[in-house]
Parts: sequence; C-alpha cells; structure tokens
Amino acid sequence: MSVRVPPRLLELAGQSLLRDEASAIAALELLPPELFPPLFMEAFTGRHTETLKAMVQAWPFARLPLGGLMQTPHQEILQAALDGLDVLQSLVFPPRRWKLQVLDLRNGGQNFWSLWSGAGVHVCSPMGPGAEDSSRSKQPLAPLKVFVDLCLKETTLDEFLTYLITWVKQREGWLHLCCKKLRIFAMPIQNIEKVLNMVQLDCIQQVEVNCPWQLSTLGVFAPYLGRMSNVQRLLLAHIHAAASEEEEQQVAHFTSQVLRLHHLRGLYIDSPSFLEDLTAQFLPRCLKTPLETLSITNCQLTESDLTHLSHCLNISQLQNLDLSGISLTYFSPEPLQILLEKVAATLQNLDLDQM
Repeated sequence: MSVRVPPRLLELAGQSLLRDEASAIAALELLPPELFPPLFMEAFTGRHTETLKAMVQAWPFARLPLGGLMQTPHQEILQAALDGLDVLQSLVFPPRRWKLQVLDLRNGGQNFWSLWSGAGVHVCSPMGPGAEDSSRSKQPLAPLKVFVDLCLKETTLDEFLTYLITWVKQREGWLHLCCKKLRIFAMPIQNIEKVLNMVQLDCIQQVEVNCPWQLSTLGVFAPYLGRMSNVQRLLLAHIHAAASEEEEQQVAHFTSQVLRLHHLRGLYIDSPSFLEDLTAQFLPRCLKTPLETLSITNCQLTESDLTHLSHCLNISQLQNLDLSGISLTYFSPEPLQILLEKVAATLQNLDLDQM
C-alpha cells in the first residue's frame, strides 16, 4: 500500500502566498533567495503568469533553467518570462536582487529544480548555485543569453520558435540567442537561414544535417557552418550530388568552410553520393586537427577511397572508427590493413558490420 506524502510546509506556504498574486509579487523584494525556486515552481504549476513575470525581473541566480519545467514548449509561459525581461531592458541599471545572465529554454536543468524542491540533496547556501556578488547591480545591464536546442524538422517554424525568433530579432544587441545543438531534418534552406541569422553561431558545438540535400544546398549552408567555430561534432546524412561536373567545385567550397572548425573531434557521414571527392579532397585537405571519431557508413567505397583515407594525418589518433554498411568494389585487403594498422595504437571501438 502506497503512503501519500503530505505537502511540505514550504509548498503550503507558496500555495498560500500565490492565492493573492498581488501580495506574492510585493513580497518578492523581501523573499530569501532560497525560496525563489520553490515559489517559481508553484507559480509555474498554477500558471500564475504575472508572478512568473515579476520573478524573472528579480531572479537572484545567474541561470534560469525554464526549459527544465516544460515537458513541451509552452508559449504562454515563455511569453510571461520574456515580458519580464522586457521590463528590465528599459532600465539603466538592473534591480538590486537580479543576477540573471542565462535564460535556458533547453530540455534540461531538472537537477536545479529537484535540488530546490527537496527531491535531491538539500542546498544550504543562501544564495544557491549561480549567485553573484551584489556589486553587479551597480553595473549596466549586460547582454542576456537565451539558450535553445534547435531541431528544424518541419517545412515551417513552429509557433514557439517563431515567437522566440521574432522577439529576439526586435531586441538585437541586448539579447544573444545561443544554441549548442543544431539538428536539421527537413526545412527549406531559406527558413534555415532566417533562424541561423539570429543565432550566435560560435556557441554551436554539435551539428546534425540529416536530410536529402543536394551539394548545392549544402553550399548555401557552408558559410554558416564555417562561422560555427566551436563545433566538435558534425553529422552529414543523405547528401547527394546533382551533377558530376559540379561536384569538385561544390566539395571544395564546403571544404573551405570546414577548415575553420578547429575544434572538430567527431565526423559522421552517412549515405553520401560524393565519396570520391570526400576521400580524395575533403578528408585529407580540411581536417587539420586529429579526430577522435570517424564514421563513414552505408555507401560504396573503392580501393582508392580506402587508400586516400589511410593517408589522412588527422586519423592517427582515432578512438572510434565506424565503416558499417560499406560496400567495397574492386577490393584488395591491403588498404584496409594499412588503415587499421595506422589507428591501432589509439583505437577503442571498431565497427565493420555488414562491410
């Protein structure tokens, strides 16, 4: 038989305070910082948008992981938070209690809320994680970072992302839209450009392009990729060449942009149709820093491709090599043997399934 756990006194106090939203807002100035997260959760659960708006303006921590409370994007809650930030934008100096630097809309941050709800380890510090010195309130408002994970999988932007992009565009200079994970599954390149033009591209660390693009479309995307200077993981799937006479020029253009990715550690290429240029031109020329992971899967390789691959200096420290689903033509085992010998000292995982 399950035993129902009664509400904690803190929860009851929050619920009581929120019955009079005007009183709750007035009490924020005197509210200890450690009571902000549980009260914010109560306001979120009860959809007390005016209280949420006021709490954003007085938030006493460096980060507000709002996305951790939203199982799905919720435009009403987002609008309340952004309305609270709008009030701050008009101020020369931030409120005394305000410490917010990052509004995090990603699906994470549950640890923060569980700590303050009592589900995790109790935090005794009166300022809690991310708090800063009160002298910051004497300084002008610094640009605020808004973090999202971008998954572009529809032909048009959803309402949540459309609202956010429009809101950020109207406040350029004060807000930086940041993204660490960019995934593209299906969206016209023109719409993708509209999104990327609003994002701080050097924040992006992982890029996944998993849609049937022609090389020409990849060429439009390439300059944006080149500005993602901190990308560590790049996945390209189902990229096709429109015409063989254009391949070399298009791959060269894309290669020139990947040259800028000095922090790239993982490269994943699935089902490409431009392997000859990939192994002869792209891999040897553009990947100057050693890779930890190389995955080329579900395509056809020739003996020449394997030879080019084995001569790449950037694979000498590989820890993971995946050549699964590869169809070999005119195959001699010698190039594969040379390749495996070259990576043997560091390789930890090898996948040659269905090769």
